[in-house]
Amino acid sequence: MTASIQALPTEIVHLIAAGEVIDSVAAVVRELAENALDAGATRITVSLLPDQWRIRVADNGTGMDRANLEQAAAPHSTSKIRSEVDLGRINSLGFRGEALHSLVQLATLEICSRTATADEGWQVRYNAQGTLEQTETVAIAPGTIVTVSHLFSNLPTRRQGLPSLAQQLKAVQVTIQHLALCHPQVTWLVEQNDREWFAIWAGDTAQHILPQLLREVQISDLAVETRFLQPNLAATPNGTITSYFSVPTDSSTLNPSPPNSLYLVLGLPDRCHRHRPDWIKVAINGRVVKVPELEQTILGGFRRTLPRDRYPVCFVHLQVSPDQIDWNRHPAKAEIYLHHMGDWQDQVKQAIEQALRLSAADLSSTGYASERVEHLLKTAESQGVYRTSRSIQPVNPEDDSTSDGSDSTSPSDPVAPPSLLKAIAQVHQMYILVEHPGGMWLVEQHIAHERVLYEQLRDRWHLIDRNPPIILSQLSPMQVAQLERIGIAVEMFGDQLWAVRSVPAALNDRTDCADALIELSLGSDLESALVATACRTAIRNGTPLNLEAMQRLLEQWQQTQHPHTCPHGRPIYLSLEESRLSRFFRRHWVIGKSHGI
Repeated sequence: MTASIQALPTEIVHLIAAGEVIDSVAAVVRELAENALDAGATRITVSLLPDQWRIRVADNGTGMDRANLEQAAAPHSTSKIRSEVDLGRINSLGFRGEALHSLVQLATLEICSRTATADEGWQVRYNAQGTLEQTETVAIAPGTIVTVSHLFSNLPTRRQGLPSLAQQLKAVQVTIQHLALCHPQVTWLVEQNDREWFAIWAGDTAQHILPQLLREVQISDLAVETRFLQPNLAATPNGTITSYFSVPTDSSTLNPSPPNSLYLVLGLPDRCHRHRPDWIKVAINGRVVKVPELEQTILGGFRRTLPRDRYPVCFVHLQVSPDQIDWNRHPAKAEIYLHHMGDWQDQVKQAIEQALRLSAADLSSTGYASERVEHLLKTAESQGVYRTSRSIQPVNPEDDSTSDGSDSTSPSDPVAPPSLLKAIAQVHQMYILVEHPGGMWLVEQHIAHERVLYEQLRDRWHLIDRNPPIILSQLSPMQVAQLERIGIAVEMFGDQLWAVRSVPAALNDRTDCADALIELSLGSDLESALVATACRTAIRNGTPLNLEAMQRLLEQWQQTQHPHTCPHGRPIYLSLEESRLSRFFRRHWVIGKSHGI
């Protein structure tokens, strides 16, 4: 017999809505904290009593009067939208009016609030059935305090199905970290069992927040790129924007989060990276969300800059016109639909490329902490076996372009002029001692040259005929197949001899072209072959260089897209800035006092 269709009771509808929005302790913290941020709070305190299933969130925001307090937990009640039109222009973190109403279905809810202009505050209390039980005056500073008690007390199976306490607390911590990155102007104090757990202090941008979340990261380890974006004037018949483009401007004067903007902060690959891809974060309009397409773009932007099996530290915050976002993809707003994804991917890719370049700021900023010096010296040591015929080839300006015919760097790129880097000496025929306005660098000559050669090979990969051909011997069938796979023409020339009649243009004039072709034949794919070729044809450590050759290498390396690491992910230079030299030699001391006079 077929069951009849009938409407669900109201209490069941309420429980379903609550289950979609409030499914964990972290979800309670998220919803209450987002309400506090929407209220303009600059200080938010989160208190957790996990054993009692009790959460309290206090803020110094605008507060609510009595009428709003008594309406706050009613179903689908919100101050953020009024009509269907408003759904297309949402600028707040909360808007559905479900969070507080869902909470009163799952817990006992108490709200205390006071506006800045009121002489007294008000306290309201709701029971687990969502009924307003009590309203009374209360002494409170301007702002709001929301207390949730006995969470999931009416759903014991829900409690049993939740992760362990440690996992729940970790989820709370991650939730607050995400909000802190998106809203750096806010100070967060988090307590557990009436004891301070952790704090995040306000800063100007996410660059000041990230080192508080990752203790091994310092501000000097981070690079920042900020861009204004404007809508393309071209539009579809219904008037929607088709794409975005970057507006050239002085990035030092930009607000990190204006409408239609991109703010990116990343860990320089020679200074910080992770074992897991757990710090690739994308935020849109103040909320960290899952955007797999942009996350893959970020990973791609760090190719051949990190060591094997390591992942970047990167936070991207997009401020997007509300009509380009659909927040209704996920009940908890953890995933979204973003229009014109390809355009945003291009912008993220370009921002990463720009942030990884050497700029004038690199020449005057503070560098590594002293405890990293020994470690970096060790990792910069040569690890490979190199051939002997190495030289630094001058770059032909006519050929200094990418494969698509465009310059590899544009005039607007903030690349430091070559005159700011001055080769002073060669140390142990391995390192180049470099002077710059901010201090000194030690540049490892082999891996700097390797980075130069790799990008030259990658960007100028096109084949030209070779006459006379290059003769190679003792090639295996797999090597011949590999050369043919990447387009190099090879034919038998005699017993165990092969004639190579086309070569990559970047290798044609090199004296070690034959050795480079052997390296290409040993690669598993084209990119691996390019890395191996660059490594084996770069100048070896132990090779003496005169000042002219060192200066030429520095200028070529400085213009690369990813100058911080070699294609294997090893750091290229070690910084010893002037401020550290001054401290070490006590130049800030007063002479008389330092001598006990």
